[in-house]
Amino acid sequence: MKSSSLLSLLEDRRIHSGESLAQTLGISRTAVWKQIRKAQAEGVEIRTIRGQGYQLISTLDLLASDRIRKALPERLHNVIALDVLDTVDSTNAEVARRLTSGLKGMPVVVADSQTAGRGRRGRQWVSPQGENLYLSLGLSVRGGFSALDGMSLVLGVAVSRALSTFGAADAGLKWPNDLFYGDRKFGGILVEIQGELQDGEVQVIAGIGINVHMKQAEMVDQPWISLAEAWPDVVWTRNALAAAIVSEVVEIIAQFERQGFAPFRDEWQARDIFFSKDLVARDGGVEGRGAGIDTAGNYQVDTPEGLVPVRAGDISLRVRS
Repeated sequence: MKSSSLLSLLEDRRIHSGESLAQTLGISRTAVWKQIRKAQAEGVEIRTIRGQGYQLISTLDLLASDRIRKALPERLHNVIALDVLDTVDSTNAEVARRLTSGLKGMPVVVADSQTAGRGRRGRQWVSPQGENLYLSLGLSVRGGFSALDGMSLVLGVAVSRALSTFGAADAGLKWPNDLFYGDRKFGGILVEIQGELQDGEVQVIAGIGINVHMKQAEMVDQPWISLAEAWPDVVWTRNALAAAIVSEVVEIIAQFERQGFAPFRDEWQARDIFFSKDLVARDGGVEGRGAGIDTAGNYQVDTPEGLVPVRAGDISLRVRS
């Protein structure tokens, strides 16, 4: 039995007897007790009431495929193949496996936790259980590898649009693939090519990680923030957020496939946290002032020698201190 199944029964915050929980889940009362203890050890507050049963005290935001699907536009119900997992090595890796398995539909994988989450350049993506959103989609894009220029930027626009539907309109974008509130990061995007070009189509895996409720992350080595902290007046639920992001990504990628990056340039630029900042490349020898992006999605640095375009695969930029 998965602990999320037990917690979903307790989510109504009523008192449930061990016997009724065991009967519903088809397990023994001892197994119920063990799962209660496991959840408590993971920080979930559950009250044990002698002679009555168990009552959930913590506020939970459980992932559920039926809730995500219900929040999606009906037109997508037969388009995507959605799976919600308790834990996985990496949602990107799971989508890669599903793409090679020949399953029908656009694979969309959402996980409660990751054991080997990855960020850009192979960095670890800290993925605690029950707090954040880890989401990957398998996308087919026509036009060859050149059609992928600017894709991570377009996905950033899609996520920022999704956040705006909840009232979080002032999210910032850091080139090429990070999401910021002020000077603190709350999310990132990892785009990976799957396989080779076939029949003019490229298989792409788009991974999106968002800090939703996270309060502690000792292993993160840069300033960070969660949605709940950045926009405390919004009631954030991971199911609704996942549905909003999937909907926006599917819509925006269809337009991107037809028209390329150009239609999204101004929208991305309006959220550019690098613009007019003094920048320096970590390993590329470029210094100057942030000048926004060109039509292909390269970042432009205004140097004494003129505008220098920086490609995402070449160097990383940071604000000069």
